Amino acid sequence: MSALPKTAFAMVQTGIHRLEPRDIPLPAIDDDSALLQVEVCGICGSDVEQFDGALRTPMPVIPGHEPLGRIAAIGDRAARRWGVDVGDRVAVETMLSCRHCQPCLGGSYHLCDERRIYSYIPLSDAPGLWGAYAQYMYLHPNSVVHKVDPTLPAELAVMFNPLGAGFRWAVEMPSLQVGDTVVILGPGQRGLASVLACREAGAGTVIVTGLEADAAKFSVARHFGADHCINVNAENAVERVKAITHGRGADVVVDVSAYATQPVMDAMRMVRPGGRVVLAGVKGFKPVENFVSDYIVMKEIRVQGAIGVTSTGYRQAIRLIERERERLRPMHTHDFALADAALAIRTLAREVAGEGSIHSCLIPPH
Repeated sequence: MSALPKTAFAMVQTGIHRLEPRDIPLPAIDDDSALLQVEVCGICGSDVEQFDGALRTPMPVIPGHEPLGRIAAIGDRAARRWGVDVGDRVAVETMLSCRHCQPCLGGSYHLCDERRIYSYIPLSDAPGLWGAYAQYMYLHPNSVVHKVDPTLPAELAVMFNPLGAGFRWAVEMPSLQVGDTVVILGPGQRGLASVLACREAGAGTVIVTGLEADAAKFSVARHFGADHCINVNAENAVERVKAITHGRGADVVVDVSAYATQPVMDAMRMVRPGGRVVLAGVKGFKPVENFVSDYIVMKEIRVQGAIGVTSTGYRQAIRLIERERERLRPMHTHDFALADAALAIRTLAREVAGEGSIHSCLIPPH
């Protein structure tokens, strides 16, 4: 790696819908930490929610929780612990945990009592470079990193985060069984990743729901192996799922839709008795209208919330990318310069006339 600069260019969120360019000093590192030169940063629905203020994250803050990059500097103990060195390409997990509290010791490090999340740690918390909307990012000693094949195209390699979510939310958490019927509510990148993960795990039938505007995403869903795509603007999704399953209902329903609350009740109605529902779509803390808990009671549904991805999901995702790189390409639609981060977010949110992205990434200047 070349000599490090004194500062890193970053896009800092200073308020709702406000991103400002700043130069942030590069910190010195100790034996247990590292600096990542960000190669690309993936953009997902959580970036939109953070930009909108729906996640109530502190500001000013450097967003960006999907970093792919190369180790620019690393302490000796960190290098031994992580098994990486300067120049290695790594994917960085989003969650930072303490490793000592009861959830951590019990194996649920993503639910750590002292959990912090890259991109949600404010600029005031030294050294400030806690997000990947920047040329460089600080790697805390408690970081979890995964080596990534350096020959992979960066825009595909950075899909490790949404694909990891697909494996954790749609396969691991609901204990997906070979032959199961799965309904995925929402055809965004995490919904499409769930299609891939379910197919890898041997699902029998995969059904995806979305809007009239999701025609391009439905096309990708079919390419990834979806059997049915339901346009909820044109037909009743619950009735269609019941028809496809001959009245039985789905074994697993995964809600990855953003903001909309109707899918929560749809999931309760379209899952079979004894089935599993995973709720992973953030609703901006809105209540679910006309929520009927008796569906859960009478059908003995198992309902589980999902936040983040853990190492097993990331590892499965990286293996899939390395094996099926070109198969994944249809999901990646846009590249943006880091300085155009607001445009990237607005494009994903369908706020740019004539434009819409599925998976996109930010590319810092090098």
